[in-house]
Amino acid sequence: MNALVGERLSIITSKAQTTRHRILGIVNGEDFQMVYSDTPGVLSPNYRLQEKMLEFSRSALVDADVLLYVTEPQDTADRNADFLEKVKRMSAAGTRVFLIINKIDLTTQETLESLVAFWHSQLPEAEIFPISAQERFGVAQLFDAIKEALPVGPPFFPKDQLTDKSERFFVNEIIREKVLLNYDKEIPYSVEVEVESFQEEEHLIRISAVIYCERESQKGIIIGKAGAALKRVGSQARKDIEDFFQKQVFLQLFVKVDRDWRSNTGRLRHYGYDLT
Repeated sequence: MNALVGERLSIITSKAQTTRHRILGIVNGEDFQMVYSDTPGVLSPNYRLQEKMLEFSRSALVDADVLLYVTEPQDTADRNADFLEKVKRMSAAGTRVFLIINKIDLTTQETLESLVAFWHSQLPEAEIFPISAQERFGVAQLFDAIKEALPVGPPFFPKDQLTDKSERFFVNEIIREKVLLNYDKEIPYSVEVEVESFQEEEHLIRISAVIYCERESQKGIIIGKAGAALKRVGSQARKDIEDFFQKQVFLQLFVKVDRDWRSNTGRLRHYGYDLT
């Protein structure tokens, strides 16, 4: 979505389950508006948070005019078999489905040809687009095809709107991205971020945010010896937040324990994991 929208709205890491929410990216032209809905990847849920993430993914099937089913060279049909069956039914019923093979810069021409043949057998009605979002290969052609496939109608959002998410949401996501990049094993998946204060002045934004984890032992790891690990996360996040807002940022980070929040419906609702 970042490549298609032209803005960095969704965080990117090499770890699975990086995206947790459904994020809209809005592209406006003189005679069109395209609304992209970036959802979490499809997975078999092991706890309540993952169930909510899967709900966000399934919600995209309900109101899509064009469904972009994104795969990578190593993906197989049985990885998300139930979800793929839903996509097949949508395609057979007339929904435009674009099968996107991303990261083709990491594979060979021979492998790519076999992938195209394989996915054509799985989704014969789908249009297949090999791309590299990082290298921008094939992105313009995909954009044009999506634009051509969209129905005629009035815009859903004002022409100057880029997304449906708040400024605080993107601060949360930038900080969470740095947690994903700096910690291993279960730590990144046990963490949620919440901005407690966001004060914008003429030349400076003052932000105070809390990194929540599930265990006291995790809290110590996140802070690190003499606070070094937390300081590193804060420094990296501050730079990206400044790039996002194009303004100097003063960022304060705190770490607190919110026990078993990933399995607590009330806490998940508090953190915004709800379709309502």
